[in-house]
Amino acid sequence: MGRSLTEIVAALPADEQEAIEARYHELKQEVDGLRELRRITGKAQADIASALNIRQPSVSQLEKQTDMYLSTLRSYVEAVGGKLELTVRLPSRPIINLQTLGDIGLSPLRSAPSARSRPRKRHPGARMTSR
Repeated sequence: MGRSLTEIVAALPADEQEAIEARYHELKQEVDGLRELRRITGKAQADIASALNIRQPSVSQLEKQTDMYLSTLRSYVEAVGGKLELTVRLPSRPIINLQTLGDIGLSPLRSAPSARSRPRKRHPGARMTSR
């Protein structure tokens, strides 16, 4: 009869056993997708729908998406009782925590004015007309 995984790991050198144990704990902290995140917090899709002011089928669609706005992800994470944190890892640099995205100084709810919303420059002698 073959050996169990426990027996195989027990036969490894102590440093390898420690590395396996450390990686096990790292993996245990990782979550694969929003659905699993919701489940480990004990929330139902209806709970999330209520918190986000959307219908339950929309929560199901959100959980299946592979690409979404960060604001949507942040709202979902807050609905399960969490806080979304964005970190950047650059080579040879310490970890950077992003607090906001976009232009510094702008409210997160307001973006920079678009070219269409900026006041137009008037040329000398030009008349104002209504559209």
